Amino acid sequence: MGPTTLEAWIEAGRDLLPGLLGLIPLAHEGTVVRLGIDVGPEHLNPLGALHGGTVVALADSACGTGCRLNLPAGVTRFTTVELKTNFLGTATEGRITCEARLVHGGRTTQVWDAEVRRADGRAIALFRCTQLLMYG
Repeated sequence: MGPTTLEAWIEAGRDLLPGLLGLIPLAHEGTVVRLGIDVGPEHLNPLGALHGGTVVALADSACGTGCRLNLPAGVTRFTTVELKTNFLGTATEGRITCEARLVHGGRTTQVWDAEVRRADGRAIALFRCTQLLMYG
């Protein structure tokens, strides 16, 4: 089911939404994945603040990447079936990063928690999602 390394997975999305967002692979260690985005005008809303969709897309991408890199044997596909984001702040420039961690790795679902932080380390969002694992 496609690429099996962090870099290859990000490269596979280069012409898709992940590429349009400018996702940057930062780290993959077991069940932890870190991605980033260098915030530019294209990531802002018309009021000049970071668009919430940018933050959610970064977090969902980090969790989805982690899921892909930690699939149980026999799983051929997966999809996000639920997500929740608590916004705590914003950023208008610099790099935002997301660290996603597996908190439940079951046979049919995975649950991931993620934190999005701005360049000074301040958390701007807390995120949780559930991935449905599909076989065959």
